[in-house]
Amino acid sequence: MTWGIVPAAGIGSRIQPLAFSKELLPVGSRLEQGVERPRAVSEYLIERMLLGGADKICFVISPGKSDIMQYFGACFGSTPIAYVVQPQPAGLCDAVFAANPVIERDAPVMVGLPDTVWFPETGLAHLPNDVLSFLLFPVERPEFFDAVVLEGERVREIQVKQRNAASNWIWGAFKMPGHVFETLRQLWLGRERQDEYFGTLVNAYLAQGGDAMGLKAGEAYVDVGTLHGYRAAMSLLSDIRDGARSEHAEFKPGGTSLQTSGNTVHTR
Repeated sequence: MTWGIVPAAGIGSRIQPLAFSKELLPVGSRLEQGVERPRAVSEYLIERMLLGGADKICFVISPGKSDIMQYFGACFGSTPIAYVVQPQPAGLCDAVFAANPVIERDAPVMVGLPDTVWFPETGLAHLPNDVLSFLLFPVERPEFFDAVVLEGERVREIQVKQRNAASNWIWGAFKMPGHVFETLRQLWLGRERQDEYFGTLVNAYLAQGGDAMGLKAGEAYVDVGTLHGYRAAMSLLSDIRDGARSEHAEFKPGGTSLQTSGNTVHTR
């Protein structure tokens, strides 16, 4: 059994005003019984989690985001969905560990951000089950994200929204065994829940002898949490659908990119 944790309690201040939760922002479309329907942005993450081996999904939501429950209901296809309420948004670590009551210690756990769109769709399937591991993506502006510095494939440091980051590879999703989830949770509690960002907690974990790896398997990544990012995601999906990415991207050595004020699409 593998859980996919979807932290969705944030208010989405960067893309407000919206009349609904940002995780339900329509991005692209899907076919339903031959009819084209809008697709909520969080569906992309859930699909990628299922392709990565998740067989249960846990949404972490705030008390005011019942529209997510109304949209997804009890399952996504045949995959059951659980909902955990985070009383108030208090950072990614707090959201992830709010799922603790449903997590088994002997099962893998994967985490992603529901307001992102990334490729390849099967990226999470490449991460191992027995160690904390990060799916990495190349971006043009790593200072807006959590840049991951590697030695080989081992994570040496995560630089959280740091100017002049030493790496242009950021994490877009991660995976770990259940016992590492608990180790990180206990470390977070021992640090008096001061870690808002997952990167700072991982740095403390590494400093205590913990191990983590990063896999440079990502090809394209868009943060849809801003209007610029939303436009970039629509452009990326259109390019992929039409098989014509190059028509909308400026060629640069090592890949093609769509620069959108910090919400970068980079395709290798």
